[in-house]
Amino acid sequence: MSAINPFTAVGVVLATAATDAVYVMFTSAVVARRRIPAATWSSFWYLLSSFAVISYTENWIYVGFAAAGSWIGAFASITFLQRPPAASPPVGAAPH
Repeated sequence: MSAINPFTAVGVVLATAATDAVYVMFTSAVVARRRIPAATWSSFWYLLSSFAVISYTENWIYVGFAAAGSWIGAFASITFLQRPPAASPPVGAAPH
């Protein structure tokens, strides 16, 4: 196992954080049935994930950095994607 390159580690964290943020936006567009935004977010998702995959396949330890970035991206995107509560329950929600 080779030494960890700190720049690659930071790059993997940032790439996976961005990937998860884009994935949340993709999912939001799919739920809203917005085809063009969903397709656009999907293409960004794959472009960003390719950096992380290429980086950590050479050294398994980068998977840990990818997991950290994934957590950061999902947490940040959900934090900034907060919407006011709807007046009615979402479709498919259990009745009160």
